[in-house]
Amino acid sequence: MSTTKLGFIVQRPPYKSENPKLALTHAISSQSVEVYLNDGDIVTADVAFIGDGVLNCLKNQKAMEKYALSSTETHIKNSLLLDLNVMVCKEDLDRLGLSENDIVMDAEEFGAEVTTKVVPFSEITKMMEEVNHLLFF
Repeated sequence: MSTTKLGFIVQRPPYKSENPKLALTHAISSQSVEVYLNDGDIVTADVAFIGDGVLNCLKNQKAMEKYALSSTETHIKNSLLLDLNVMVCKEDLDRLGLSENDIVMDAEEFGAEVTTKVVPFSEITKMMEEVNHLLFF
């Protein structure tokens, strides 16, 4: 039995690019690979928002209403529904004048049991050191 750990680091703001949402799309899709794995093998995914990437986590996005696109907020909630480890850098929230009240912390309406974790950058660095594959968006 082996575990492959994936790390997705989102460092770009949600404007003018699909890159940040792609990180979440890849993390979510990583959970559907069981059909290709040997019995007992698993894939885990951690997603961390750092720098201006924390702006992707803002609540009350109106992407569907204004652009007929699923929002990054919905992708974060789907990640929590799949029990992915979603982290947001505390230092960057502080730098931007944001708090936990401003970002997506849970997906209770989806039935998710895990929540977003606001953590110091040192914890994100630790995660980056522990993964098998690290991807930056």
